[in-house]
Amino acid sequence: MQQDQQGDGIPVTEGGRRPHRLRMILISGGLALTLAGGGAAAYEYGLFSDIGDPVSFGKVQEKAGAAADVPPEVLMPTGPKASFVRTSRLPDGTQIGRTTLTGKKSGFTGDVWVWVPKEYDDPKYARSGFPVLISLPGGRGYPTNYWGTGPGLGLQQAVSDGVKAGTSLPFILIMPVHNADTKHHFDASDIPGQPRMGTWMVEDVPDFAKANFRTFTSRDGWAFMGSSAGGFGAFKHVLKYPDRFKAAIASGVDIVPDSPLWKGNTQAMDADNPEKLAAKLIAAGGPDVYINFQIGTAESGRDKAEKFMNDFGKGPVHTSLQVIQDGEHNGKSYVRGMREGSLEWISKVMKGPTPDPGVR
Repeated sequence: MQQDQQGDGIPVTEGGRRPHRLRMILISGGLALTLAGGGAAAYEYGLFSDIGDPVSFGKVQEKAGAAADVPPEVLMPTGPKASFVRTSRLPDGTQIGRTTLTGKKSGFTGDVWVWVPKEYDDPKYARSGFPVLISLPGGRGYPTNYWGTGPGLGLQQAVSDGVKAGTSLPFILIMPVHNADTKHHFDASDIPGQPRMGTWMVEDVPDFAKANFRTFTSRDGWAFMGSSAGGFGAFKHVLKYPDRFKAAIASGVDIVPDSPLWKGNTQAMDADNPEKLAAKLIAAGGPDVYINFQIGTAESGRDKAEKFMNDFGKGPVHTSLQVIQDGEHNGKSYVRGMREGSLEWISKVMKGPTPDPGVR
């Protein structure tokens, strides 16, 4: 398993939470600055903040009418609604929220971060589904997901900018923790005798998204992206469940499972081996899946990605490679690759929201 070093510049504690005591200290400091300087300094340093306050998404759908009014391809939120706290605000007014999810199918409990684009609360899309991009981190991937703990890596802004430029769909980003603890990596799989992290990501996390957001009923609205170990999970899930997910952006990726927790259990490990899964999908003749590898020129692994593409990029397994000049094994490089082509690539094979012609 490769290790990637990330940093979004946002000070967070375990689970992305900002301690209540720290917040009170900051507010007290803000009051002092207000008395001393008219409040300008306090706001400049962000000491008056709504980070950690409750936040909700999708208020526009509450005014959109009954679910019977939406097209059959759209799945309105099934509920129950999760409770979110705000972890970040972006310059365009969009927000990142966090909640804690206990998976009904995996039994695992972990945090999940979410971000929805501005278009989600545009009245003309109130009866439309939105594509979901489940975004997986590398490294430990627990107790936080670095794609969600702050906008510093630029993933959310890349999607927003791509929407404005017409090169990206307005994806909902769902950003769950990727591992079950800080000591082991679980290959995004249900390793016998271990927490069921595969079920968490392909069952519980999508069910959570369907419960809370307007999504699509078909796989055309469901995709993964991830870096390093998260990239392995991203493209492995698409190959293993092509009836549920259509595409993946896999960056700086591991190609085969390598967790020591398998302990030689070859049969179980083969069931989560992308090479075995791709061969099986090719033999079955479909359905078609789309894998975009991202590799920086300043990291290793390109040879492995290209070998996979040469061996298995045929028939229903469509592969491409985004080479990131001077790109390193980290999130900022991979977001740059997404801006330079991967977001446009995945947007062409996924389904986007449809505006209501009767709403301006």
